[in-house]
Amino acid sequence: MYTPDHFRETDPAEIAALVDRHPFAILVAQTSEGLVANHLPLLKEGEALVGHIALANDLHRAVAEGGEVLVIFRGEDSYVSPNWYPTKAETHKAVPTWNYQVVHMHGRISFDHGRKAKLAAVGKLTKRHEAALNGAGGWRVADAPAEYLETMLGSIVAFRIDVDRVLAKSKLSQNRSDADFDAVAGQMSKTGKARLAARMAELRKGR
Repeated sequence: MYTPDHFRETDPAEIAALVDRHPFAILVAQTSEGLVANHLPLLKEGEALVGHIALANDLHRAVAEGGEVLVIFRGEDSYVSPNWYPTKAETHKAVPTWNYQVVHMHGRISFDHGRKAKLAAVGKLTKRHEAALNGAGGWRVADAPAEYLETMLGSIVAFRIDVDRVLAKSKLSQNRSDADFDAVAGQMSKTGKARLAARMAELRKGR
């Protein structure tokens, strides 16, 4: 990923928050058939990512144990109009661009067909998202009939990605003047891009 120094996101807390807020990731792997991308919810556990795929998904057959993969977490994004820049009226030296946040995690993937690993992956993902959506009344794996649960577990494969490299980018008008930066931040708030606006507010303190 092209990441100029002024757009590089280095705050561990911000990176962790991006992954937590946007868990539906893109998993990219190189196979004998070429590049393959899968869209999956993932859970960060320490320095690893945990998830599962359908047994019918060829990913666990096409990628060798310990194969290298890339996982992409996409945060909020927004088109940026040149009309938003106060300096445009003075110089007209402005073109459209796009502001966004993204995290790339590189690592090695391993698959697990064991019942324990599959149940753990489903249980942890379910607990995290049901708690956020439904609180104490959230659905639990134990709510499913035992026979049905076993059938469902038999149709998936658990996996773990041991992350060895993280590259994050927050492209948020850091290369513009204070006046332009503040104007774009204001537009982020007006257009409902709350996360981008909040991060820009944090970055403004250090300008």
